[in-house]
Amino acid sequence: MNNISQQTTDKLQFYNELKKQASAMLEGESDRIAQTANLCALLWYSLPDINWVGFYFYKNGELVLGPFQGKPACVRIKPGQGVCGSAFQEQKIFRVDDVHAFKGHIACDPDSRSEIVIPFFVNQNCIGVLDIDSPLKKRFNKEDQIGLEHIVRCLEENIR
Repeated sequence: MNNISQQTTDKLQFYNELKKQASAMLEGESDRIAQTANLCALLWYSLPDINWVGFYFYKNGELVLGPFQGKPACVRIKPGQGVCGSAFQEQKIFRVDDVHAFKGHIACDPDSRSEIVIPFFVNQNCIGVLDIDSPLKKRFNKEDQIGLEHIVRCLEENIR
């Protein structure tokens, strides 16, 4: 197996194991703050080369900061604003290789270079986003996106 295939296989195995941990941690807990706080901690300590991970919840017409790990962050983001607001408004995953090239990027941490934002849903309504930043350009690839999306789907199965 060549190195690229080995890395892909290793990454898929990594995310499968991470999903199992997330599922076990989320199962039976009904409080969304407790769920997302623990999920943030799991991702923070498991993912290499990240400098921020957190959740934003949609409340009263804007995204409001929820549990996170990393430096202090923007507290409120309007739908359509920055990477998080755009992902929320379009209700799709945004994977940005260079945040400084993203029009309207909100620079909460000037050290961030790449970002992935994954919306999450309850009863088909988008209620927030998972946001992960990295100090490296092009940190997140398709395997990261798929793996993280599976973890977010696990959250959706348990969140109320």
